[in-house]
Amino acid sequence: MFKQIIDYLSGKKIAILGFGMEGKSTYNFIRKYSDMPLTIIDKNNVYETNKELLSSDNKLNYIFGDDYLHKLDGFDLIIKSPGVITKDIDTTNIPFTSQLELLLMVNREYVIGITATKGKSTTTSLTSAVLKANGIDAKLVGNIGVPIFDEIESMNEDTYMVVEMSSSQLEFVTYSPHIAAILNLYEDHLDHCGTIEHYHANKLQIFKHQTNSDYAIYCSDIEPLNSYIDDSYQGIKYRVQFNDQNIDSRTTYIKNNQVYLNGKPLFNTDTELHLLGEHNLRNIMVVLTISEIMHLDLNKTIEAIKNFKPLEHRIELVGTYNDIIYYNDSIATIPNATISAIKALKDVDTLIFGGMDRGIDYQPLIDFLDTGIVRNLICMPTTGYKIGKEIKNLNVFKYNVETLEEAVSKAREITSKNKICLLSPAAASYEYFKNFEEKGRAYKNLVKNI
Repeated sequence: MFKQIIDYLSGKKIAILGFGMEGKSTYNFIRKYSDMPLTIIDKNNVYETNKELLSSDNKLNYIFGDDYLHKLDGFDLIIKSPGVITKDIDTTNIPFTSQLELLLMVNREYVIGITATKGKSTTTSLTSAVLKANGIDAKLVGNIGVPIFDEIESMNEDTYMVVEMSSSQLEFVTYSPHIAAILNLYEDHLDHCGTIEHYHANKLQIFKHQTNSDYAIYCSDIEPLNSYIDDSYQGIKYRVQFNDQNIDSRTTYIKNNQVYLNGKPLFNTDTELHLLGEHNLRNIMVVLTISEIMHLDLNKTIEAIKNFKPLEHRIELVGTYNDIIYYNDSIATIPNATISAIKALKDVDTLIFGGMDRGIDYQPLIDFLDTGIVRNLICMPTTGYKIGKEIKNLNVFKYNVETLEEAVSKAREITSKNKICLLSPAAASYEYFKNFEEKGRAYKNLVKNI
């Protein structure tokens, strides 16, 4: 199958746009099978930082500099990395493709694609675990941190690719996966997409190119997602919702603590799980729907769900130190995610939050925290200060700190014994950390060492 991709690229004038993790993966994949001329395009001079990889390649050209996005003419295909932001240029006539697009072009029948603002990593990982529990060869790839081309060579004719799909990966695709799911759509990534409408439109690309023999799964009791789904999407639609209103044979719903689909009981919601919270129950319902569509063994599916543990940085138990229970939820980069984490844990005494201000609406979090549900708020720059000033409840104690080390030290001082201290930023981490992973690991190290 991967040879079809090489054949498709052969004879074309190809550029790789963006030379981060996925760009390097694309380069290595092509070079393993072809010495075709290539051009690497990046804002930074990536040759200097990748000499060992690139110096012996005499079939390479380079375009570097701040104006790199204005030098995309003259190529038959530009294999774009998802981290490259193109919102400020006219992309109408630029021949973008991507690892995701090329995979879907040659083998979309064996692709399960999952996207969302929040929950997609957990749900793709859980889907992969369920498939493997049912004896199916499955590869977990995409925005989860594993480039598609790193695994594509190991696929055989029965291998499923379970792909976490970001808005950036979906933006320019002209194919959709055979089984696709959208978990939710909230306000996020305005720094990449410009507007919430553009961001949501990118996400909906996962359904846009499906046929009437494909499957489109979405959470119908979440807005605005539900309002976007209409007859223009051709996939067979499966709805996932908590209530049992207006159900049909393709609705997965809850009634009397039982998850049903087409009259069949699938799962008891009182089952003891490692995954906490209503948001994770919804993710589980999506995975159960995929399992039923694929006619998997329900008992094996449920066993895999029961055994599945949260991914790192997602309501992750760090441990109990000095009688304080610490959780790391650094993946929570929007207000809704932080609210969901607090609701899931139910016993949060101290919240550490704040990060880069990307211009999204923080009022839902302000209103939620103003109820006094969390007694101690440790506010970090920049958004933590901004939100903290709006909390008027006199029973809520607010502390402004400048660093994560100060935050953890203050948490140890003020958190009640046998209560929870939760890191859940409700904002991006880019001002002081490379990403949410770096922030989460720094937090865990501080908790264990202070």
